[in-house]
Amino acid sequence: MSLGTILLIVLVLMLIGAFPAWPHSSGWGYGPVGGLGLVVIIVVVLLLMGRL
Repeated sequence: MSLGTILLIVLVLMLIGAFPAWPHSSGWGYGPVGGLGLVVIIVVVLLLMGRL
C-alpha cells in the first residue's frame, strides 16, 4: 500500500470515530466531523491529482 492510501484509511477511521453518535463524542457537536471531513476531501483531491 502507498502512503496516501494508508493516510486516507486513517483519516476515514478518525472521521467515523469523531461522529457525534458515539458515546465518547456526543458532547463535541459536529465540529470535529466537519474538520476531519475537510481533511479527507483535501487528501482525496490530492490523491486524484497524483500529488500524494
